[in-house]
Amino acid sequence: MSSSTPTPPSLPAPYIEGADWVQTEVGASLQIRPTRNGRQVSGDGVAEEAWSEVLALHPDADGPGMRAQFECHWTYARLVDPEKPSWNLEPSRPVVTESDMVSARCNPGAAEERSP
Repeated sequence: MSSSTPTPPSLPAPYIEGADWVQTEVGASLQIRPTRNGRQVSGDGVAEEAWSEVLALHPDADGPGMRAQFECHWTYARLVDPEKPSWNLEPSRPVVTESDMVSARCNPGAAEERSP
C-alpha cells in the first residue's frame, strides 16, 4: 500500500457519545464524551468524522479555536489519558499555534477547568 492510499478507519463510527454545554471556572465549556471506538480508532479522516459528529450535536461549537482544541484532545488526550470522561473545549480560550496548544496540554490561556 502506498503512502498516498488513505487508511480506512480501524473501528466504525459513531466516535462521539454525547456533548453538553456546562459552566466551569473558565466559563462556558463543551464537554465532549467520546465512545469506546472514538477512544481507540485510527485511520485517515476519523478526526474529521468525529468533529462532524460534535457539530451535528452542537452546531454552535464551530467557533474560533474550538476545532483546534478538539484536534489536540483527539490527537493527544486519547494517548495520555484514554479513560478521561470528557474532553472540554472552551470558546473563551485564545486561538494559538499548534505547538502552543500542545504545550498548554490542549488548554491554552488557563489551566484545565473543573466543573462546579
